[in-house]
Amino acid sequence: MAAAAGVLVVGMAMLGGSAQATSYDPATDEYSMYNINRTIGARAYWQAGLTGKGVDVAIIDSGVSPVPGLDAPGKVITGPDLSFESQAPNLRNLDTFGHGTFIAGIIAGRGSGAVSGTYAADETNFLGVAPDARILSVKVATSDGATDVSQVIAAIDWVVQHKNDNGMNIRVLNLSYGTDSTQDYKVDPLAFAVEKAWNAGIFVVAATGNDGFVKYTGSLTNPARDPLILAVGASETKGTLSYRDDTVAPFSSTGSWSRPVDLVAPGTHVASLRVPGSYIDQNYGSTGYVTNTLFRGSGTSEAAAIVSGAAALIIQQHPGISPDALKNLLRQTATQLDDISSAVQGRGEINLTKALSTSVYTYRQFLTPATGGGSLELARGSIHVVNKGVYLVGEKDIFGHSFDSAAMATAEAAGNSWSGGVWNGNTWSGSTWSG
Repeated sequence: MAAAAGVLVVGMAMLGGSAQATSYDPATDEYSMYNINRTIGARAYWQAGLTGKGVDVAIIDSGVSPVPGLDAPGKVITGPDLSFESQAPNLRNLDTFGHGTFIAGIIAGRGSGAVSGTYAADETNFLGVAPDARILSVKVATSDGATDVSQVIAAIDWVVQHKNDNGMNIRVLNLSYGTDSTQDYKVDPLAFAVEKAWNAGIFVVAATGNDGFVKYTGSLTNPARDPLILAVGASETKGTLSYRDDTVAPFSSTGSWSRPVDLVAPGTHVASLRVPGSYIDQNYGSTGYVTNTLFRGSGTSEAAAIVSGAAALIIQQHPGISPDALKNLLRQTATQLDDISSAVQGRGEINLTKALSTSVYTYRQFLTPATGGGSLELARGSIHVVNKGVYLVGEKDIFGHSFDSAAMATAEAAGNSWSGGVWNGNTWSGSTWSG
């Protein structure tokens, strides 16, 4: 199947903010990563010598480009390129859309002038939440954001099977991706894939979506709808360090009483790494531009990335912590926002200062597990990629190969859905490590 126009289903940033600037001071930008890290308490972790070192965060997105802040040797490891651009050597693994790089910067970006041991006092260099964590990039989306749920499932399966290869220690999976599927998570193939990752010891962070408040039913995207993983909405900090004036961003998708948002994190006007010439840069440059290296965006994608970075810090502090216990810690230590429903904010806004000093204990969720035997088509919801006017629909992957969800679930449960470079009977290009 050739590269195609399609509908973006990654939990996409709603871009906007400052006009073009000739100078930039992170300390005076209320929405810089410098100030966001102060707000959420990441700098308290840095002062304690906890910077995410030794923890690898997988990002399934539009790829990560080697821009300043992510260009240090060994900082970004590229897994397989499962996107429609994998057949083009000049595009393979690179971020032509501009989203994955932006997210990677929030999680673990580190400016070239930053010096280990001095991060907490650094007001100048760009620093993500976990500046010494590594990034594993698995590209699934193209320059127009096109990707299919079958590509995302394949990417999750690959991460699970290779989480400890080549000295990697993949403990966190960031999914700024979601469909509007309403299929019961208990049978959904995408939900089954994220549950397999979770049960393999990988903490899965999913953006809730940018559809705003939906009364009674909620509107969490798939897979954030799965109650096992962590569903993150976006908060608005009003540009202050205090939680007292914080609220939930109006675009942040809400949960229901049966599946509320787990917590929220800053997700408005965030300044992170820019990919010059990418789709986002070209189409939103007039409003999103901050500097030659930074761009501004808003969305639950940004919020999820902040929590993924926070998870890396906590895992360095507590190497043996389970995904269940980590989820419980983040929820337990979140700060409740005033006069906001728990379906909207969950347990509140992330608070790493409190998490740093809170004891961790064994915790286990008891939920009905997903079986994965449902419909791939229903997992897509209304989101379909299109090639030459033909929409990808039905129980088939991007190659047009029949997708047997029950058989795939059996292979995933056995840990062998990937065999070499083959998944679901197809050989995928660029299905090995590099970087």
